[in-house]
Amino acid sequence: MKKPSRLSFEDLPKNYAALCRLLLPRPIHDEADYAKVAELTDAMAARHEEFSGDQADYFDLLCLLIEEHDAKVFKKPRFTAVDMLKRLMAQHCLSPADLSSILGGSRSLTATILRGERELRLRDVRKLVKRFGVSADNFLG
Repeated sequence: MKKPSRLSFEDLPKNYAALCRLLLPRPIHDEADYAKVAELTDAMAARHEEFSGDQADYFDLLCLLIEEHDAKVFKKPRFTAVDMLKRLMAQHCLSPADLSSILGGSRSLTATILRGERELRLRDVRKLVKRFGVSADNFLG
């Protein structure tokens, strides 16, 4: 593969087989693999509207390989249902009293949910999904 400073979109083949000869797509195992894939995707990214069909497919595959690698290396923090609920409340400027109204329960019940002493029930999750427009997966284990 050419040096990063020399690789340009104009240097890239238009057909899939030739692109694979330049860099055979395979899982990214280390920083050297990552650098090679990133160099090629960087050269392609700025000109995506000019891609041939094969270039578009090849670029998409390389991006998937990067996403897969990043998902393994950079773990997403896990949020509990309560963490997500508190986050959504903050984003929507809602108080615990507002949450009580949404859930149709008492303030003390809402307080136990927010302290993590009581789990959300399915009917609570349905109300939250409707109110916030998010997936139920945000609240279910």
